[in-house]
Amino acid sequence: MSAPSFLRLYLCFASAYLLSYVYRNVNAVISPELTASLGISASSLGLLTSAYFVAFAAMQIPAGMLLDRYGPRRVEPVLLCVAGCGALLFAASDSVVGLTIARALIGAGVSICLMAPLKAITAWYPAERHASLSGWMMVAGGAGALLSTAPLAAALSFVSWHGIFVALAATTFAAAAVIFLLVPDTPNLPNAAGWNAQWHGVRTVFGSRRLWWMAPVGSAVTGSFMAIQGLWSVPWLIEVNGYSRDVAADHLLLMGIAIVGGYLGIGVFATRLARVGISTLHLYAAGFGLSVMALALITLRAPWTYVLWAVYGLGVAVNVLGFTLLGQGFPRALAARANTAFNLLIFGGSFASQWGIGLVVDAARSRFGIDTSAALRLAFALVLAIDILAYGWFVMGWRRHASVAPAVEVSA
Repeated sequence: MSAPSFLRLYLCFASAYLLSYVYRNVNAVISPELTASLGISASSLGLLTSAYFVAFAAMQIPAGMLLDRYGPRRVEPVLLCVAGCGALLFAASDSVVGLTIARALIGAGVSICLMAPLKAITAWYPAERHASLSGWMMVAGGAGALLSTAPLAAALSFVSWHGIFVALAATTFAAAAVIFLLVPDTPNLPNAAGWNAQWHGVRTVFGSRRLWWMAPVGSAVTGSFMAIQGLWSVPWLIEVNGYSRDVAADHLLLMGIAIVGGYLGIGVFATRLARVGISTLHLYAAGFGLSVMALALITLRAPWTYVLWAVYGLGVAVNVLGFTLLGQGFPRALAARANTAFNLLIFGGSFASQWGIGLVVDAARSRFGIDTSAALRLAFALVLAIDILAYGWFVMGWRRHASVAPAVEVSA
């Protein structure tokens, strides 16, 4: 069976992945409204928002098994309908409990918006194109990040956050229909495995040293970035830097533009750079090093904040290459389970960071009597320390894990 046009697959999957990024980051911009209307603490806001990450992470292993067995076309539309229902519930809720449940449904529903297209790319296209095609897919996510910054802040001048979530729900249902109707089924693997064999494949992935070499830097650096971008960036820019919400949203917009630029660069140049000796691994290490350095300068309250936040986002744009690097150590039959295992750990790190920052802020204010600005600086410093340790672990394992033997195809 010949591979379908990538443009066709891209437009279908990109619509859903764009929405997943809007859902991920929308609470950062509407956090003042949520805090004012509900009167909740920083830790409660962090827990409410991070329910997305908990549900997202919890879905990764079962979703990976479903993707490997049934393919993206049959699995993603069902989950997107769950996300649409979650968005409607979020719009209708006026309590922390209701909003938390709704946020969890959204997280579960969009949990494979990247994993599904990565599975399709692995199934349909040759390995040398995977990094570039994945980079193009991430451009859609970056576009969603852009929409959830200054444009969303501007929209709040005309419509309430309730109305925004109703519109998001309708768009999500439409994306589900497009994928189901226009995306072809991926080729069936020979001797498709039963559920016991599927679980054996999951155990194989989690027993891999390669996964645990990459997991700390992915869960710490990418996870904390998503937590900061999705919630704590705006409070930091307002409380620590003294900016208005509109200026804070402008910072996120510029950061989003930098992320899209990074994804475009990966999409256009990753394959070409590999031909001249600059591998996916080199790009991955350089990007994360750049991101950690930018977070250090942000935490130290260095000037040129627009530049620092843009560089912070630009560096993390290499996160998509982690799935390509991880996949080099596994057969194609395990592609979705390897990717979702890695994604589980990344979003576990996001949950820990997003809720943990709120816990540190509340504890610092209540126990040490410091203001919100100082409490946020303490929380960011702790995040930075963890990021540095995780990046050091990755660098230390470079020689052992940089080269891998070709994966043997299995049906597990």
